[in-house]
Amino acid sequence: MPQILSPLPGTFYRSASPDKPPYKADGDAVAVGDVIGLVEVMKSFHEVRSEVAGENVRFVADNEEPVMAGAPLADLD
Repeated sequence: MPQILSPLPGTFYRSASPDKPPYKADGDAVAVGDVIGLVEVMKSFHEVRSEVAGENVRFVADNEEPVMAGAPLADLD
């Protein structure tokens, strides 16, 4: 099963700001290069782009959850 992994350690955010919708919702399709969230490191936000394509994305990392580099953020079918 393909996974989208965190490129670096920090805090994972599923949307650009609290009043914006998430980049992707559970069940969405994901293409290579799609932004699925942000990782914040020391007040700097980095886009998380998918390196794999798939259907039915399921997030395993919660919004605002601390993550380590290489940690799974989402699974794809």
